[in-house]
Amino acid sequence: MDKNQVSEVKRKTIISALSLFFQSGYAAFLGLAANLVLTILLSPGVFGIYIATLSIISILNYFSDIGLAASLIQKKEITRDDEKTAFTIQQFLVISLVIVGFLATSTIRNFYKLPVEGTFLYWSLLLGFFLSSLKTIPSVFLERKIHFQKIVLVQVIENTFFYLTVITLAIMGYGLNSFTYAVILRSVVGLISIYIISPWKPGIGINIASFKRLVSFGAPFQASSLLALVKDDLMILYLGKVLGFTGLGYIGWAKKWAEAPIRIIMDNISRILFPLFSKFQNEKERLTKLVEKIIFYQSFLILPAIIGAALTMHQFIDLIPRYSQWTQALPLFYLFCLSALLSSYSTPFINLLNGLGYVKISFYFMVGWTAATWILTPILIKMFGYLGFPITLVMLSMSFIVVIYQTKKVVNFSFLTNIFPFLVSSFIMAAIVTLLLNFSPFSSLVALIIAVLVGIMSYLFMIRFVFKIDFLKEIITLKKNE
Repeated sequence: MDKNQVSEVKRKTIISALSLFFQSGYAAFLGLAANLVLTILLSPGVFGIYIATLSIISILNYFSDIGLAASLIQKKEITRDDEKTAFTIQQFLVISLVIVGFLATSTIRNFYKLPVEGTFLYWSLLLGFFLSSLKTIPSVFLERKIHFQKIVLVQVIENTFFYLTVITLAIMGYGLNSFTYAVILRSVVGLISIYIISPWKPGIGINIASFKRLVSFGAPFQASSLLALVKDDLMILYLGKVLGFTGLGYIGWAKKWAEAPIRIIMDNISRILFPLFSKFQNEKERLTKLVEKIIFYQSFLILPAIIGAALTMHQFIDLIPRYSQWTQALPLFYLFCLSALLSSYSTPFINLLNGLGYVKISFYFMVGWTAATWILTPILIKMFGYLGFPITLVMLSMSFIVVIYQTKKVVNFSFLTNIFPFLVSSFIMAAIVTLLLNFSPFSSLVALIIAVLVGIMSYLFMIRFVFKIDFLKEIITLKKNE
């Protein structure tokens, strides 16, 4: 790429990143309100049913795309034949799976002893699964152009309808049906919005040459996704059976809160990284600088967020009415926080390997993680009960060291230098917050607010005045051509 092209890619990347973070902040606010309402009004068992049903749909979602969308994003140029081929194959798979899913209703209902409301939720998610598949190609066009701000607009609209509907209906006493109506409304609104923002005329047809080109990348890429599916969503279904929906509810609550910073920060970064790495796949020097910047900003945001959440969650639970039902999930929460923090340093490197075409390497990692998850979890559940699953994740998350080592063989970069200031600053922040929470003379609410504010200020003070990191200059640097 020439300098003008690189500058344009950077501009789009920054705009996309800021848009995604805005959407995440907005969604996080709505999600926080929804989570508080739902986990106050709903029992852990009902929440567990929702978690299990989502996992069933995730399994169907895997089989709806044999890696064709990722292939369209990764390709330098795509043709109308590529679009039609990907769309036709995907719709054939999706419609087939919806039919199978509907026919399997009684089996799933009897296996998990779902109530009638749980069955309706399952059907609504099947409908949402079909409508979501129709959004794939318009979204691919936006991702290829790194126009994530437009995707963000759709997500803002979807999240607004979903969360406000869930909150309103839960307060009105609809229980599990709150999710059912919200899922349908979100799916319809999202589909209409994406076609307004990114118009695309669907076409039916399969070009054999296009199919072979797309599958050559998509198959190994999707194989990794299959392993992720087996490792994560099938495991959730297994946990729902062996621990019951109440146990799964505790795990779902703890995992959701512990991984909130990862979902807000890393998921958004990851969405940009894959197409971005693909664009720079032949420029190793730029890739090195890009990877180091990602580690730098990721550490700045994630380290204090997860450590701070772990320190304050107990006080948070004590302050919320009827929230004491989740106190039993706190040990799970702390373990999930540790695993989320460590595993966050695997995600960008797996994306780097995929973006550069080294999908086989990331596939081998997924094989190892999947096998270890299914070997260790049943054993550790017998030994430690509910804690067995998060302990497994903590053990597996330590493999981020191996991922980094393997990635450095492809692109050389500095890791420790880019996390050290933020790690030290986070530990000092943790010490200050702990002291304020344990020895404050104020009420619980005031003590928590003071601890959070002072913790944030101490962290920023360390970054700016001890380690001499000026983020204003860093942002200005990002806008310049390197």
